[in-house]
Amino acid sequence: MSAKAWVQGVGMAPWRQRHWDVRAACNYVAGGAGSGLVVATAVSGVHGAFAAITLAIGLALVGSGLFAVWLELGRPWRAINVLRNPRTSWMSREAYAATVLFGVGTLAVSLELARSPVAPSAMLVALIVAPGFAYCQGRMLQAAKGIPAWRSPALPALIVATALAEGAGAWWIAAAWAGAGTTPALALFLLALVARLAAWLAYRRSLRDAPLAAGAIARPGAVLAPFAASLLVGVAGALALVAGWGFKFALVLRASFNQGYALPHAPVRGQRASPRP
Repeated sequence: MSAKAWVQGVGMAPWRQRHWDVRAACNYVAGGAGSGLVVATAVSGVHGAFAAITLAIGLALVGSGLFAVWLELGRPWRAINVLRNPRTSWMSREAYAATVLFGVGTLAVSLELARSPVAPSAMLVALIVAPGFAYCQGRMLQAAKGIPAWRSPALPALIVATALAEGAGAWWIAAAWAGAGTTPALALFLLALVARLAAWLAYRRSLRDAPLAAGAIARPGAVLAPFAASLLVGVAGALALVAGWGFKFALVLRASFNQGYALPHAPVRGQRASPRP
């Protein structure tokens, strides 16, 4: 901490955290898009090879995000310890949700490729688990109470909404190429964009007392509005995906100022602190 960070008579000025870097941000980027893509695949009603491919891509994105954050660990081979505290740790809950999602998702991929009549049932379970994974990610950020941009109670809803919008956008990119669009998938995409806008507005209001974080997140957050829904669906999908990624990178890397702390009296050598009135 530099000497300039000290404010005499006030305390420590806010500073941007350095513990979570690009690898941690990639977990939110890839994990959100991947879980959202699983949801979009299940909601679309499309089955067969196309559903198996998009579902597998979603699982691969979730896996790549977890792999990125695994690389960030100082002792990555101790990552198994994350499974120890599911009752108190949202990171542990994220790991368990990911484990269930991979199991159910892999089963669903196999059943879709085999054209099994029970494939929709596996898809339904994946549809339930995937948003739970995104919710765990949001609560994991919110648990960092010293960072105003993360501790907002409006953040988990925004993380889930961005995951759904990103995933639906990614699904429509693939659907536009394969000609596999459906009405339920389009409805999900539009609703996710509206939900993301509402969640963003609520989140932005919650940062009124954190001007540094609000300023850092303002520009990437502005593009979360659903203007892209009026464009071609494939282009709108790409825009929604990129907008969510830009917001999450800014959230993890740029808006993560610590709260700082205040001292009622500056310490002076040789002088006893006077009692508080």
